[in-house]
Amino acid sequence: MTPSPATPGGTLVLDSEGLAKAVLRDRTVTGWLALARTDDLRVITSAATLVEVIHPRINRPALEWTMSRLVIEPVTESIARHAAALLADAGRHGHKYAIDAMLSATALAAPGPVTVLTSDPEDLAALCRGRVTAIKI
Repeated sequence: MTPSPATPGGTLVLDSEGLAKAVLRDRTVTGWLALARTDDLRVITSAATLVEVIHPRINRPALEWTMSRLVIEPVTESIARHAAALLADAGRHGHKYAIDAMLSATALAAPGPVTVLTSDPEDLAALCRGRVTAIKI
């Protein structure tokens, strides 16, 4: 694992792939979570992310345990409006980008610096315009 671009006091955000890999105890994501604990980072995800992660084949006890170790941030009206503005600013729209936009708005509302573990660093970079560090996992 490479040294962390995240600094103490910031936030580590998991997108759907990050959360799914945490549930599967993926070595890379587990390393990031250990680093977050060591560096006293808040670990969060958006409630919208759960829609992508929860499916019939997921190990529910592992999911529940993983979720108990992080903060599930709600999608409030403010977050939804910010997500819509991020989409407009990036020239994107529609359901294809909606959950990424909600996650981006959640990440931007979190105490910084913010690092996002994501399968879509390009989408997050376009939506967040360099205000978060997006790490491909």
